[in-house]
Amino acid sequence: MPARLGVLKTYKLFVGGKFPRSESGRVYRVTDSEGRWLANVPRSSRKDARDAVGAARKAFGGWSGATAYNRGQVVYRIAEMLEGRREQFVTEVSQGEGLSRRAAEAQVDAAVDRLVWYAGWSDKVTQVAGGANPVAGPFFNLSTPEPTGVVGVLAPSESSLLGLVSVLAPAIVTGNTVVAVPSEAAPLPALSLGEVLATSDLPGGVVNLLSGSPAEVGRTLATHQDVNALDLAGADGELAAELEREAAENLKRVRRPAVEDWAADPGTSRLLAWLETKTVWHPIGV
Repeated sequence: MPARLGVLKTYKLFVGGKFPRSESGRVYRVTDSEGRWLANVPRSSRKDARDAVGAARKAFGGWSGATAYNRGQVVYRIAEMLEGRREQFVTEVSQGEGLSRRAAEAQVDAAVDRLVWYAGWSDKVTQVAGGANPVAGPFFNLSTPEPTGVVGVLAPSESSLLGLVSVLAPAIVTGNTVVAVPSEAAPLPALSLGEVLATSDLPGGVVNLLSGSPAEVGRTLATHQDVNALDLAGADGELAAELEREAAENLKRVRRPAVEDWAADPGTSRLLAWLETKTVWHPIGV
């Protein structure tokens, strides 16, 4: 009897809650740490990036208008679904990053825990970032954080799952929508994460994942007038400087790249990075 041939997985983009191929038809070869072929994945084009921004903008109103408690429930559900597919992600992280199985298990477990941690912040961040301000006069003065809008994210190249989750979760749990470019060298965990998101009650368009070149997609995100902010966690120094200049021409909020330990306590800095403060004055007694 001839040996059975396994069914190879076809990796696709994740845009608007669906799984399209790149409109350009381009793909590129993904290999493991020893150069062995793992898969061909789509190389996103500028058109793909524009489509993803459109999907993110369309989803923003409903997602930002959801209650903080509901957003926390959805992010927690993502953690549940990721936990249920733990073995698949351990394999993809191990192959893509050249980690031992034990190290890859630690990365996947940390990604699940990171989602649960951010889910818990969903209905608490307002108390940290907002409040009643003392004023000299017969007024209430209240400051309330609101989501920035559509956030473009260049995910860390060195941490294909934990790093990605660490930049996605704080943006969406605070009500923003995201267009993210995962690690170019190890995109498989990110593209599989799209399948988790699609089955986790997350509305289509809240997170969009575009594999390919951070430079090509990043330039589109930096110059697109409907992208409100950029997280350059995965951009090298030269690319980051270029994207900052392009983003400055349309007044984007930009978070610069920094050396980060993705396994460390994340704190609240990324939660607060994508919030805008709205201040309301109201007369007392009226």
